[in-house]
Amino acid sequence: MSGEYKAVYNSWKEDPQAFWAKAAEDIDWYKTWDKVLDDSEAPIYRWFQGATVNTCYNALDRHVENGRADQLALVYDSPVTNTIKKFTYRELRDEVAKFAGVLASQGLQKGDRVIIYMPMVPEAAIAMLACARLGAIHSVVFGGFAAKELATRINDAKPKMIISASCGIEITRVIKYKPLLDEAINLSDPDAQPETCIILQRPQEQASMIEGRDLDWQELMANAQPVDPVPVAATDPLYILYTSGTTGVPKGVVRDNGGHLVAMSWSMKNVYGVQPGEVYWAASDVGWVVGHSYIVYGPLINGNTSILYEGKPIGTPDPGAFWRVISEHNVSVLFTAPTAFRAIKREDPNGEHVKKYDLSNFRTLFLAGERCDPDTLFWAQDQLGVPVIDHWWQTETGWAICGNPVGIELLPVKPGSATVPMPGYDVQILDEGGHPLDIGEIGSIVVKLPLPPGNLPTLWQNDEGFKNSYLSAFPGYYTTADAGYIDEDGYVWIMSRTDDIINVAGHRLSTGGMEEVLASHPDVAECAVIGVADELKGEIPLGMVVLKAGVNRDENEIIKELIQMVREKIGPVASFKVATTVDRLPKTRSGKILRGTMKRIADGIEYKMPATIDDPVILDEITEKLQGLGYPHQGK
Repeated sequence: MSGEYKAVYNSWKEDPQAFWAKAAEDIDWYKTWDKVLDDSEAPIYRWFQGATVNTCYNALDRHVENGRADQLALVYDSPVTNTIKKFTYRELRDEVAKFAGVLASQGLQKGDRVIIYMPMVPEAAIAMLACARLGAIHSVVFGGFAAKELATRINDAKPKMIISASCGIEITRVIKYKPLLDEAINLSDPDAQPETCIILQRPQEQASMIEGRDLDWQELMANAQPVDPVPVAATDPLYILYTSGTTGVPKGVVRDNGGHLVAMSWSMKNVYGVQPGEVYWAASDVGWVVGHSYIVYGPLINGNTSILYEGKPIGTPDPGAFWRVISEHNVSVLFTAPTAFRAIKREDPNGEHVKKYDLSNFRTLFLAGERCDPDTLFWAQDQLGVPVIDHWWQTETGWAICGNPVGIELLPVKPGSATVPMPGYDVQILDEGGHPLDIGEIGSIVVKLPLPPGNLPTLWQNDEGFKNSYLSAFPGYYTTADAGYIDEDGYVWIMSRTDDIINVAGHRLSTGGMEEVLASHPDVAECAVIGVADELKGEIPLGMVVLKAGVNRDENEIIKELIQMVREKIGPVASFKVATTVDRLPKTRSGKILRGTMKRIADGIEYKMPATIDDPVILDEITEKLQGLGYPHQGK
């Protein structure tokens, strides 16, 4: 490792406040801070105390004023509706200022909450930015989310208003949003219900409106008057983003305005190596943290052109969908989830679709959301001929904890590792008693407090819940709930969630390590390993694999090979003796495999249907497979 990354990281470590004060010079402030870091209420910390700022102004207006008015800000590409729509910075600023005028005319003010329940359309980003313009706090809930789950978020946020659309569009169906929204409002507490709902009527589905509550987006915009940005405190919330808690109760992660602006600006340039004016695409959804940070806020704050894609990696229309978008819109950097690449690899293992497009301007692929198995990384590297960078972060952190900072220095890629900690993060590995572990030993990954700008300062109106969830296990540290180790070069290896470390006859083993072995088999598209209860050894691993399209070998032969591979690479200590093929794995909509739910099914423990599950039917298929293998199941 050469010295550039080390020099930057050490300059942060030597004087964190000076480091972030310098980074904050890239932001336009109405008033600068009295204190870079306010630690008076530790362990709750606040960045840029006393400063005032507006996130929407920094994302749009300042670029219009400083020479980017005619540059593209947002490109909406929707293969499911066969639509492409482009907005310059001036056009997007004008749309957002008008919609902020609509919101203000409905009485929305600084500090009010707005739930945004929308598909991947430009209006979703416009609604987010319009809230930010007024200092209202948005909470985006993934479009099509179940009514009961939406109701719990309404109860917690108590929104003055909900902004939604008539429908979302999937490959094979139209999902009606309005009935789900109406049901969610009916299920929610009377004192939490919104005064107004603004509905975007899409051509594919006309929603029925409730008089006195529901208003039509297009009609309101026809007579709207634009409004200017409202200065807010740097420490005021920009948004609330709910993440499912282990108890099943959603946790409202709060993102502030000032720290978030600084982190987004710094990370675009240094983590992703993207210069203003370039085209950047995060293939995610605005319902997830990636969509907030790197579809809407990060690229626009940095003066990039951002792609908003309403489609899938495969099936809209084929496994070449991503390459078409990159080629057509001249994308320099793509950020998506490993699961998207596994899907593409499964459908197009030889990369025939890659060859059809001109990708000469494309230079870096970033993957996050789940650990990227080396086999997928190598496949992507071979097909695209560009650096493939796995990095690691969470809804709570808002940007990368560990990564390969290509804007500073492209470090050697170690497949399977998230590379090194970013400035702001003092990452350590602790045992269950809170003691530091040696190089190479697996333990709990924690970050020494304070967390850097852009991370959650707390949970929405729940400081105690914040402390209990994240700060109580290891006082003085933020608990990531991920397990892994740091190697002799300082590279961080995320092996699994803390609860995916299984204890086989006293040996602590990572399911991630076993998955890596399974994924390296030439016939395997993707896989999951769970620990299932065993009377003799406490737990033993069980592998589930999805085979690549077109594989027509005897499945029993493949299973034998997989068991042998784990035995050779991890050792007999793993007790890896049972594996099965499945058609698909249960996942959240963001692509995370629901290992915990599968484990509960295998152990015969009652489970709650995960709110974010992509397709509940898959759990029935998994249950049948597990029963066929002799595992107990006691129903839901």
